[in-house]
Amino acid sequence: MTSQNEVDDMIKRIQASKGVQGLIIIDSDGIPIRTSMDNDTTLHYAALISQLTIHAKRVVRELDSSQELEQLRLRSHKHEIIVAPESKYIMIVVQVPEAL
Repeated sequence: MTSQNEVDDMIKRIQASKGVQGLIIIDSDGIPIRTSMDNDTTLHYAALISQLTIHAKRVVRELDSSQELEQLRLRSHKHEIIVAPESKYIMIVVQVPEAL
């Protein structure tokens, strides 16, 4: 089991990465637990990404029932969003694609 200090250190490392605009951790119901973004943006991303993750997990299972969704990456001109779902939590990282 990962300690709270290890989680905090991991979050700090991600947020310090070049181009990262924000990080959101939501629970399996889409409720934000931790965020580095403002409240409105956090709630908007949480609602949309939680639903997208549910659908993406379903697609992966339908394509191959022995597999699970490990990561989802979306990229537009303005943002790149990386979604890392776990059993109880979903981590969302929003970054600027030009900085990569």
